[in-house]
Amino acid sequence: MAKNRYDNYTKEQLLYKIRQLEKHRYGLIWEDKQEDVAEQCDRELPVLYEDTSREIKSENGLPWNILIEGDNYHSLFALSFTHKGKIDFIYADPPYNTGAKDWKYNNAFVDKNNPYRHSKWLSFMQKRLRLAKTLLKANGVICVTIDDYELPRLWCLMDNIFGEKNHLGTVVIRNNPKGRKTERKVSLIHEYALFYGRSDKAKIQKLEIAPEDKTHNYLQDKDESWYLPVNLRKQGVDSLAINKKGKLSDRYYPIYVDPKSGKVSTKEKFSIKVLPIDSNGEKRIWRRANNVIDEMYQQGDLWLNTTQNGHQIYFKFRGGLDGEPPESIWFDNMFSASEHGTKTLDSILGKREMFQYPKSPYAVMECIKSATTKKDAIILDYFAGSGTTGQAVLELNEVDEGHRQFILCTNNENNICEEVTYPRIKKVIKGYNGNEPIPANLKYFKTDFVPQIITDNDKRILVSRSTELLCLAENTFELIKQSKRKMEYAIYRNKKQLTAIIYDEDAIEKCKKELEALKPKEKTVIYVFSYDHEYDVDDFEDLTIRFEVKPIPEAILNVYRRNARLKRK
Repeated sequence: MAKNRYDNYTKEQLLYKIRQLEKHRYGLIWEDKQEDVAEQCDRELPVLYEDTSREIKSENGLPWNILIEGDNYHSLFALSFTHKGKIDFIYADPPYNTGAKDWKYNNAFVDKNNPYRHSKWLSFMQKRLRLAKTLLKANGVICVTIDDYELPRLWCLMDNIFGEKNHLGTVVIRNNPKGRKTERKVSLIHEYALFYGRSDKAKIQKLEIAPEDKTHNYLQDKDESWYLPVNLRKQGVDSLAINKKGKLSDRYYPIYVDPKSGKVSTKEKFSIKVLPIDSNGEKRIWRRANNVIDEMYQQGDLWLNTTQNGHQIYFKFRGGLDGEPPESIWFDNMFSASEHGTKTLDSILGKREMFQYPKSPYAVMECIKSATTKKDAIILDYFAGSGTTGQAVLELNEVDEGHRQFILCTNNENNICEEVTYPRIKKVIKGYNGNEPIPANLKYFKTDFVPQIITDNDKRILVSRSTELLCLAENTFELIKQSKRKMEYAIYRNKKQLTAIIYDEDAIEKCKKELEALKPKEKTVIYVFSYDHEYDVDDFEDLTIRFEVKPIPEAILNVYRRNARLKRK
C-alpha cells in the first residue's frame, strides 16, 4: 500500500492536525499553505526605511500620506505596530485568482490547473485579513472587492474572521458594461464589494442625496433650506392614540386654528379644532408634543391645510436630506473600470500597458463615503496597485475640504510602485493635463528586515532601525533636535505632540535637558532603549513636562510576537 503524507508525521504533528480539524466543525476548511514572505517573519523582523528623495511636501499643516513599497504582508506586519486600532477604513482589491497567471504565490504563477489554487489563495488572504483586522478601529469598516472566481470562499472567510453578524452588506458594481464574453458562460459585467465591520459598532453610512433626486416633493424655504410638507398626524407603527392597556396617549390633544388669521395654537381655543383622527375615524397621535406646537407656528413651520378629508395640520419636515444608505447595485457608468479606470490612468501616465484593469476612482470614493463620514479618516489600501485609492482620497478631500490620510502598500513587481503608483500620486498632487493640483504631502517608505531577536545586540540593531516605525506610530515627522553623536537621541514633533527617541540609555540625561529647554506645551512621548520590558522610573522623575515613557524594542516586539501567534492559529 502506498504511503500517504501523514505516515511521516510525528505524534505532535498529528495531534496538531486533529486539533485544527476539530476547530473547524462548520465553515470553510482548506489545507493551509506555507508562504515564503510569512515564514520570513519567523527569521527576520520587518522594519521601514524612508526614501527621502521621493518625499512630496505641498503645504505645512496637511497630514502626511504614506506609500510603502514592499510585500503587503511585511507592510501589514509593520503597520500592526504603528497603526493598531487607528484605521477608519480599509479598501482591498486583491488578486481575483482567475487562473490567468495574474497572481504569484511563492514566486510562481498560480494557473487554473494548479490543484491547490484555492487553498493557496485562501491561505494568502487569511494571513493578510487577520493582520488587517487588528488595524481597524472598533467602528472601522473593511471593503474587499472580488468577482465570481473567489466570491463564495471570500464570503465564508470574512464571516470567519470578522463575524457573520458584522457583514454590513455586499454591493454589485457594474464595472465592465461591455461584458466578459465566453463560449459557455454568462457574460460578466459586474464584480462585488463585501463590506464588514471590525465589531458591532461599525455601520454603513448614508450617502448625501440632492432634494431634486428625492422621490418626495421637497420645497425650498425663504432661507434656501429644504423641507417636505408632512401631515403632523402620525401614521403607521406606534401611531395609535390608545395603547393595548386602554390608556390614551398624551400625544392625542386638540390643536386650534383661527380661520381669519390662520394662527395655530394649543393654548388659545379658536373656532377650528383639529384632532389627530384619520379618515377611518381612528384616533392617532401627533408627531410632536403639545409644548412645541406654538413655537413651531411662530417659526413658520406649522399651518392648517384643508383637504377632502377635512382640516389637517401640516409642518415643515426638514429631515431626510442627510442621505440614504447605499443600494446593493451600483449601475452608474462612472463605476466602469474601462471608462473611468483605464482612461483615467492613461490620461495621467499614458502607460496603459503597465497596469491592466485599474479601478474607477469614483467606485473607490463611493466605497469610502459608504464606510465613514469622517473628513480626517485614515484609509488603508494594502493592494494599492496603480494607486487608485490614493487618487480617490485626494479628490474627495478636494471636493469637501477634508483632511483624509491614505496609506498605500504595494510591491514593486515590474517596477509598479516606482513607475506607476508613485508617479500617479505625484501627478495628482502636482496637477496633470489641465487638472489643477491638489495640495497634499507624501512620504515614501520601503520595507526592510533586521535579525530575529536572539541576543542583546539584536535588540540594539532593531532599536537603531526603528526611527521610521516610531515616527509613523506617533505621526511625528518633523525633526527638531538630535544628538551630535550618532544614535544617541532624536526629537520629532507635529502640531499635537513631541516624540523623543533615546537609542542609548546613556543619553537619557542629554535628551531630558533638550526637552526641558524646548518647554513643550504638548504631550511628549519618550521611547527609551531597554534590554527588557521595563525602564527606570527614577530616570525621568525630575522632568517637568507632560510625558509618557515607552521602552523599546519591547513595545515593538510585543506586537510582533502577537503577529507570530496569529499566523499559527
